[in-house]
Amino acid sequence: MKTFHTLLLISLLGLWACGGDTEETAMDQGGVEEEDGTLIGSGNPNNDAITLTDMPPTEDFPNASIDDWSYDAGTFNYTISGGYTLGRQTDDASSVMCANSDKGQHIHLIIDNEPYIAKYEPTFNQPMTNGEHYLLTFLSRSYHQSIKTDKAHRAVKASVNNNSFSNPQPITEPMLFYSRPKGTYTGKAETENVMLDFYPVNAPLGDEYQVKASVNGKEFMIDEWKAYYLKGLPMGENTITLTLMAGDSIVDAPLNPVVRTFTLQELPTEAAGK
Repeated sequence: MKTFHTLLLISLLGLWACGGDTEETAMDQGGVEEEDGTLIGSGNPNNDAITLTDMPPTEDFPNASIDDWSYDAGTFNYTISGGYTLGRQTDDASSVMCANSDKGQHIHLIIDNEPYIAKYEPTFNQPMTNGEHYLLTFLSRSYHQSIKTDKAHRAVKASVNNNSFSNPQPITEPMLFYSRPKGTYTGKAETENVMLDFYPVNAPLGDEYQVKASVNGKEFMIDEWKAYYLKGLPMGENTITLTLMAGDSIVDAPLNPVVRTFTLQELPTEAAGK
């Protein structure tokens, strides 16, 4: 059975106490096991309502491919094939019920695990500082979910000099890149289901590697690579920390863990109706 475990931190001193027997719940919505308890610390006091559930199956792109990828004179160039079109709305976008880009399908470019850059054309300018960088790029559905295939991504460690790659090489060590949530989500259509999406490299999730997601201080252990929905998030600022784990140990990997803050807000009409 696919499971991931929710842990509640109940002591600033790092001591754990049992608030009751662990109960398996919501297996039809992602396999969540929760322990009763009250969070003390930096988490939002209302975070007991936060849940992590499977995102429903989405449109498949088995043949989508980044055939060629280069960076020279400050310009990235992509050659894409396999039935994937930039700028097109993914067919199931209207039924997914989460934030969607009105500009359509796009490229995600992540440099040194900073917030991704979204691009809707195969050629674009993007300055980079000189030095060594870790880069991940992948093809995304219009609602920002990554296509999780070998052909639809590139992950490299590259030296950059004068806005050009110098000897880029595939990343060989295990890494975890953060993708979503990002930015500001407005209105019930965007805030009710907030997609959590990430991209492990050389770190197959399961018995060996896991992802620990701390959401406003509430922790979830994830052992299956797919997109999830965060539900029950409070309005306002929210913080997620993603950590690549190997059992109880944090993996000694570049840029691990990664922390992001994003914001949820109501539409004025929704607030007025309360």
